[in-house]
Amino acid sequence: MAVCPECESALDIDEEEITDGDAVVCDECGAEYEVVSTDPLELARMEEGYEDEDDLFEGEEEE
Repeated sequence: MAVCPECESALDIDEEEITDGDAVVCDECGAEYEVVSTDPLELARMEEGYEDEDDLFEGEEEE
């Protein structure tokens, strides 16, 4: 089971369903993490204002 490094709450993620680069959000504190590795599971805190390239709308460019 994954634990939020910020507030130590259990993260509701299916470790078999996630892949490297996925975004994970803690339901308790709202901290956002990126999956760096799945074996072993390693999370890295995302900076505020982080935009996943997959989240960009068609015609929108990264700044």
